[in-house]
Amino acid sequence: MNASSAGPTEPEHLTPEHARLAESPAPDGPWRLWGPYLSARQWGTVREDYSPDGSAWSEFPFDHAASRAYRWGEDGLGGISDRYGFLNVALALWNGKDPILKERLFGLTNEEGNHGEDAKEYWWAVDGTPTHSWMEWLYRYPQAEYPYEQLRRANRERSRSEREFELADTGILDRNEFFDVMLTYAKAGPDDVCIRITATNRGPEAAPLHLLPTIWLRNTWAWGTDDRVTELREVRRNGRPPRGCRAAEVTHGFLGRYVLVAAGSPQVLFCDNETNAERLYGTKNQSHYPKDGINDRVVHGRRAAVNPGGYGSKAAFWYRWDAVEPGETVTVDLRLSPADPGPRTFGEDFEAVLSERAAEADEFYAHVIHPSLPDVDRHVARRAYAGLLWGKQLYRYDVRQWIEGDPVGPPSPEQRTHGRNAHWRHLALADVLSMPDEWEYPWFAAWDLAFHTIPLAHVDPDFAKEQLLLMCREWAMAPNGQLPAYEWEFGDVNPPVHAWAAWHVYRIDGYRDREFLVRVFTKLLLNFGWWVNRKDANGSNLFEGGFLGMDNIGLFNRSAPLPPGFRLEQSDATSWMAFYCQQMLKIALELARTDKAWDDVATKFMEHFLAIAQAMRHFGSHDKSLWHEEDGFYYDVLVHPDGRAPHMRVRSMVGLLPILGATEIPAWVLDECPDLTSRFRWLQQRRPELVKPLLARESDGRMLLTLVPPRRLRRILQRMFDTEEFLSPYGIRSLSAATREAVTATLGGQTVSIEYEPGESRTGMFGGNSNWRGPVWFPVNVLLADKLRTYGRFFGDSFTVEVPTGSGRHLTLDEAADVIDSGLTALFRPVDGRRPSDGARIESSDDPLWSEHPTFSEYFDGDTGEGLGATHQTGWTALVAHLLNPRLPPDPRTMGWG
Repeated sequence: MNASSAGPTEPEHLTPEHARLAESPAPDGPWRLWGPYLSARQWGTVREDYSPDGSAWSEFPFDHAASRAYRWGEDGLGGISDRYGFLNVALALWNGKDPILKERLFGLTNEEGNHGEDAKEYWWAVDGTPTHSWMEWLYRYPQAEYPYEQLRRANRERSRSEREFELADTGILDRNEFFDVMLTYAKAGPDDVCIRITATNRGPEAAPLHLLPTIWLRNTWAWGTDDRVTELREVRRNGRPPRGCRAAEVTHGFLGRYVLVAAGSPQVLFCDNETNAERLYGTKNQSHYPKDGINDRVVHGRRAAVNPGGYGSKAAFWYRWDAVEPGETVTVDLRLSPADPGPRTFGEDFEAVLSERAAEADEFYAHVIHPSLPDVDRHVARRAYAGLLWGKQLYRYDVRQWIEGDPVGPPSPEQRTHGRNAHWRHLALADVLSMPDEWEYPWFAAWDLAFHTIPLAHVDPDFAKEQLLLMCREWAMAPNGQLPAYEWEFGDVNPPVHAWAAWHVYRIDGYRDREFLVRVFTKLLLNFGWWVNRKDANGSNLFEGGFLGMDNIGLFNRSAPLPPGFRLEQSDATSWMAFYCQQMLKIALELARTDKAWDDVATKFMEHFLAIAQAMRHFGSHDKSLWHEEDGFYYDVLVHPDGRAPHMRVRSMVGLLPILGATEIPAWVLDECPDLTSRFRWLQQRRPELVKPLLARESDGRMLLTLVPPRRLRRILQRMFDTEEFLSPYGIRSLSAATREAVTATLGGQTVSIEYEPGESRTGMFGGNSNWRGPVWFPVNVLLADKLRTYGRFFGDSFTVEVPTGSGRHLTLDEAADVIDSGLTALFRPVDGRRPSDGARIESSDDPLWSEHPTFSEYFDGDTGEGLGATHQTGWTALVAHLLNPRLPPDPRTMGWG
């Protein structure tokens, strides 16, 4: 750990896991070499799409995955890989009935699901530490034949107004007729991983089971850029396997030598990680034993499908049980390391590693999670951290190479040169990234990732900081300063929350790593310039962000071009930029405390914020405002060719986001930042209308820079805390429930409308798999509560708001923020034995086999709290772990800055 990271508490010495973190702070640190970096889904991704029309889901469907070599990554069940993805270890299973080995998670594509893409499996990240010295992952495997076609057919036949048809709805899990398969990883050293697989029959009858731990090499040789072929070989001594085990070894040009040892006497099967072109395309295979050879040997009994010579680029250890009795648990042990198998590979040493790492994980979380939390909250927080850590996956994608194509392999169609991501040829990533969801979103999204770093900073601040910096590096950020949004369209625009996240990570880490703050701030200066130059084209200080990650929140698709002559001045885009200004101002002021060169940079952001605030108050020749006085709310404004600018009177999160424009200015600024102070006093004298957003408290000299003056704030909060509008029992809705009766408008001769939809989307906009027309979304709720506390610290107990509106109960703003946070955490607290987030799904069963496992959904029903969208969104929904822990005390140097 560098000197700038050292702090008074020296957390690296608290537990053995903290010591490992201190030993490996950087991405290439020894304890970070192996982790859960193997993707849960590689098929159906943009980077594997070589179609001319960009139809990623159909170009590489699930049905191809077992037989087709991937170009950019790999996938598997509960697997691990090295951080570069060269060597992979995961689990395959067979119940004796399925038509294929269960080697990867199954789900519906965007076209197949009645609410967009959707995983049709049950699995949970159970535990994990940040160096991956300890990990547990649980998969629920049905004993009946997996109903692939039934799931496709039933969902295809359902309308968008109906619920999704889930695996549990098929009835095959009714009598607990499944195996609970737990994968446990414990590192004896940075390159020595002990692996235990247990499978427990939860059903009432004996059932067969095949477990096939699999090791394979990513195919790097088939594309014409590197013809070096690395092979796995069975370990034999004098022509025989080692006593009491079987093993496969590999010597890799980058990783060196590794051996995967499997206890017992499983049969070892070898094939090649090569496409079965004959099966898929009717053309000649490059290998006699292609990628699906192990599948064909086990499922179809084809002995000729695997290599009898005991070598290849993919190998599996085949364990078989004809009948696992009810309640019985079978166990498989493996060990991955550079060492040859020997008497200490398993036995007491192996057991000691497992027990020690489990105890050390408990010790680590005893420090991370506050001891005052009740057990139910501790359980949710630890599961949230586990999901975040299991969501760290390798993202390999070189856009230029993808566009131009490889010397060998799928040719690049001409349409690609001007199609998706054509302007992002500089992007070339081969990094471990925090994914939003390990199945539905096996790729990064810029604003999702920023929110991930907040809970990550509690367990692994170095990784959190590295993630924020990575998005700003030259191989990710565009030369013009734009951050990449997500792989389906890097050029889309996500809300600018990077600076907010960087400040909070700095704060959680103890206000000590100023080097990080400088590094991220200087790159965000470029990004801020891109926003100003591209999203405020006419220099009005009002912004046209477009999509902004909120999918279908508007009357129409805000990413699509408007009719000629029309312009949309967005309340949320402008609010996000005011928010961005303030976060940059806050960082600049912090840096100016020790380096006065940052003083005038702070001045720049103060003045830019004041200009945005003035534009929100009135703009244009008609002296329009984003504020609607009659409604007491902020709206988007549609500027017509003739200059008319009517408000788009839809009350949504768009109109609540101006609340985010609030930042405290500590009293020390007047003494320690002379440039900013001088400029402010000049503005007071010559541009008094500009400085209205700065409120001062005479008692202690503290100041508040606010986009929303107190009178307007009170009116907005009256709507926000109205249960008939935004306030639900589980947080703030994204669209007012008063819109249960549709709001309509006319645009370019077409009638458009919007209606409150508390659950899943009833339209196909943005794929139909997410919905901002009523549900509760974690990240924006966390931001709103955070800013209410900012207001509360300034106004104190003198400013109260009625919560709920009309109840007669008045709360301080800090207490009102607690109402939002309490609603979010209530999603995961059982009521009469059931978590609201589980809804009426099988997860809400009172059977502990289900109730033990919370899921972290993408968003939540605005009325019932049921979790919707992606089911393993332990990205931004893992913010619940941040909320459950008691708040950090403010740093006394910043006089209460949050």
